[in-house]
Amino acid sequence: MEEFEVSDASKKTKTVYISTIISIALVLLMLGLLGLVLVHAKNLSNYVKENIVLNIIVDEGAKEADILAFQKELNSEAAVKQTQYVNKELAARNLTQDLGEDFVNFLGYNPLTSTFDVYLKADYANNKGIDALKLKIAKNPVVKEVVYQSSLIDMVNKNINTIGLVILAFAALLLVISIALINNTIRLAIYSQRFLIKSMQLVGATKNFIRRPFLLFAALHGLIAAFIAIIILLATLIYARKEVPEIIILNNYREFGLVFIGLVIVGIFITGISTWFAVSRYLRLKSYNLYR
Repeated sequence: MEEFEVSDASKKTKTVYISTIISIALVLLMLGLLGLVLVHAKNLSNYVKENIVLNIIVDEGAKEADILAFQKELNSEAAVKQTQYVNKELAARNLTQDLGEDFVNFLGYNPLTSTFDVYLKADYANNKGIDALKLKIAKNPVVKEVVYQSSLIDMVNKNINTIGLVILAFAALLLVISIALINNTIRLAIYSQRFLIKSMQLVGATKNFIRRPFLLFAALHGLIAAFIAIIILLATLIYARKEVPEIIILNNYREFGLVFIGLVIVGIFITGISTWFAVSRYLRLKSYNLYR
């Protein structure tokens, strides 16, 4: 009968520990996802800004040699990331593919003009940087007109700043919630061991001696939970990269490594601190209060 009770208690303890590890892993998974967003926020911001296109309409009388020389000049500009020259024939072919019919034959002539699509570096993708570049290149006789959407660029930059603040606020809130959830999970796990803690204390064990195995188990649980969260994160990233190839912009393995190391540290630290406080609480309690 006694062996059965010990076995039953052992099973309950294992169940508590397994549920604790799973709960902590889920919380760390949420933190990990948010961490990936935070460390890649700059990359995402740059990706959006560097896909803003500045259109330069080429003068119809410009010679091909002058156009190529102008493109070389454009590429040498500090603000320019890359340029793409689209002559009127290529523009007509692209538009024909989009429309699904040959509009040149219908109209009898090609109304389109040759253009440059200019992609700027993220630091210059704002109205101030674009205006400075526009003033400089508009003097070139090859340039007929420089076209860009000022309101769109303003909106993009404002939205990026707003989203950044929202993400930071959400990160702070989620961190607080995560600490509270992990702390409550650890307290429930230690609660099931309160009689063992008090028994060890009654037979003369010191507080540090009692805390030591609980802290070691807490560190182990935090480590296991962190590895579970990391494995799920890696699987999610691999699946996302397969389904959305554009996510290759997030392929910064150094930043991935920082997030994963951060998860391990947070998992061990929070579980350790929560366990220390939970065990200390039951060490201070009187024996009759353990039944409450």
